[in-house]
Amino acid sequence: MLLRGGTVLDAAGERTADVLVGTDGRIAAVGSGLDASVVLDAGGCLVAPGLVDLGAQLGQPGLEDTETIAEASRAAALGGFTAVVAGPATLPPVDSAAVVREVQALARGACCDVVPAAAMTVGMAGERLTPMAELAALGVRLFYDEGGARDARLLRRALEYAADLGLVVADTPQDAALAGGGCAHEGEWASRLGLAGIPAEAEELAVMRDLALARLTGGSLHLQRLSTASSLAMAAAARAGGVEVSVAVTPHHGLLTDAALEGYDSLHRFHPPLRPEEDRAAVAAALAGGEADVLISDHCPRAPEAKELPFEAAAPGAIGLEVVLGLALGPLGLAPARAFELLSWRPAAVAGLAGAHGGLVEVGRPANLCVVDPTAAWRFDPAAGASRARNTPFGGWALQGRARHTLLWGEPVVIDGVAQR
Repeated sequence: MLLRGGTVLDAAGERTADVLVGTDGRIAAVGSGLDASVVLDAGGCLVAPGLVDLGAQLGQPGLEDTETIAEASRAAALGGFTAVVAGPATLPPVDSAAVVREVQALARGACCDVVPAAAMTVGMAGERLTPMAELAALGVRLFYDEGGARDARLLRRALEYAADLGLVVADTPQDAALAGGGCAHEGEWASRLGLAGIPAEAEELAVMRDLALARLTGGSLHLQRLSTASSLAMAAAARAGGVEVSVAVTPHHGLLTDAALEGYDSLHRFHPPLRPEEDRAAVAAALAGGEADVLISDHCPRAPEAKELPFEAAAPGAIGLEVVLGLALGPLGLAPARAFELLSWRPAAVAGLAGAHGGLVEVGRPANLCVVDPTAAWRFDPAAGASRARNTPFGGWALQGRARHTLLWGEPVVIDGVAQR
C-alpha cells in the first residue's frame, strides 16, 4: 500500500515523500517514484506517526452502558489515534492481572492499540499498592488512581517501585480535604452561582507534594490535567532542577474558563474544574511554548442520566478522542509540528510505546500512521460521532485539521474519514 502525495512530519522534521507500507505491516520505503497495487491519496496532507492518548477512560469492563472499547477505539481511529492508554477507572478497577488480561482480551480487534493503565492502589481505595511488578510483566507501564493519590506514604512507595521497575506513576493532583466536595473553581463565578468552590491551592498543594516525593525517590512522575498557572510553573521549575516529571494538560483547560458555568450547563463540569482566564491562558501558553509535554483527550464518556442533573450532582468529564486534534490545530492555534509532538511522539515516550508508536517515519518502523489534512475545516456533531456517549461542550465548534486515513500495523482502519471496522 502506498500513501502518495503527502508531506511526512515526524520528530525529525518535514519532507515531501511517499510512504510505502509492506505486507508485514511495516514501512518498506520512504521517498519518490514508489508504486503499489493499492494507493491512498495523501495529497495536501501530513503523513505522521499515529497519535497516542494517555488520558482516556473506556467503558469496559463493567461500564458498557456508557461506551464499549470497540466504540471508543473507533472514535480514536477517526481522530487519528493508533494507541490509547485506557484508564483504570473501570468496574472493577484495573488493579489485578485478571482485569488487565480482560481489558487486553476486549481490545482484540479494536481500531487502535489499547494499552491498559493500572490503578496505583487496590480498588483505587488508597490503602495498599497493586502488584506493580506483576502488572508490569503484562505490559502495564502507567499507574494511577483516578481522583488523585490520597496517601503520601503510598505514593512514595509507588514512586520507589517505579524507579526500580522502569515504570511511571501518574497523578491528577488534588488535596481531597481542601477540595471538600466542591464542583467549581473557588472564585467569582462559584460565588455568583452559589456553587461549592474548589480553591486552586487544592491542586497546587498536591503538586508540591508529588514533586517533592519524585525528587526524594528518583521515580518518574506524570502529572495529569494540570490546570493552574502555579502548578505549571512548579512542574517546570522541578524539571529544571532534575526531577523526572512530565506534564499533561487538556484542551478544555486551554480553551474554556469558569465563566462557561454561567448557565449551569453540566457539559462544562470537569475534574479539575475550569479555572479563571489567567489559568486558561497559562495552559494555552504551556501548550504553545513547551512547559506541557502531552495534550490528552481526557476522553470520559458519560451516560445521559449522569449529565442531566443539577450542576453540582452531575458527573464530570467529556468525550474527546474525535475532536482533540481539531481543537489543537484550530481553536488552540498550535503549529502542526507542535501539535503532533504533544499528541504523538511525546506521549508515546511517556507510555513506553515508542517502539511501536510515535517514532520516525522510516524504513522498518511499524506502519502506525495517520494522514491528516491540516486545513480541513469542520464541526463536530456529537450525535453523529463514533462514541455512544454525547457529553461534550465542543459540539458545533469550528475545528481545523482532520484525519483522512489511519493505519494500524499497516492496515487502513480509516479511509477517507470512514472507519473500516
